[in-house]
Amino acid sequence: MTDRHRHGGAKMNRRCQDGGVDEHDVDSAVRAMVDILAPHAAADWSVQAGSVEWSCWSTAAHVAHDLLAYAGQVAARPRGGYLPFDLEVRRDATVDDCLAAVQACGTLLSSAIATSPAGAVGWHYGPTDPSGFAAMGAAETLLHTYDITRGLGLNWRPPGSLCLAILHRLVPDAPAGEPAQVLLWVTGRADLDGHRRVTEWVWKAANV
Repeated sequence: MTDRHRHGGAKMNRRCQDGGVDEHDVDSAVRAMVDILAPHAAADWSVQAGSVEWSCWSTAAHVAHDLLAYAGQVAARPRGGYLPFDLEVRRDATVDDCLAAVQACGTLLSSAIATSPAGAVGWHYGPTDPSGFAAMGAAETLLHTYDITRGLGLNWRPPGSLCLAILHRLVPDAPAGEPAQVLLWVTGRADLDGHRRVTEWVWKAANV
């Protein structure tokens, strides 16, 4: 067992061994996003969100988009591609409305995961189980929350225990280290001692 897998303790190790990320982790990620960002809804969300090319507002809308797309994959279980629908958050939506859309889409994803039958498989560049979509939903939410907090000048990092579960499911060959720092590193957002800066990366979600 590596040092990275010891960070989360026995409870997290058992969860990883039992299948990893689930609907509760999606809920936790969305709650973390809203808890840190909602009190700053009056800030200037037109500024760039960290190192991404979008504004803070557009980044939040993107999170809602991803959560809904993943929910559709889990619910419909297509085998060969994404469903032909998309989410549009109106440009006149307030920050509070945008965050409400994130909450709604997060609930749709967590509900789809919770009610999916045994052996259910959707598609994300290959057959992917509900745990994979839960991990991607939680990861996208936490990482883009980090981006937005950087843009707004807030001091925030994603919770380590959830980062550990995400790494275990989506980046099984990630190096040892503090889970939040490693997750930020594997997605090109931070440095990691002894490793080159990441410029390209992809989730290893397909597992069936």
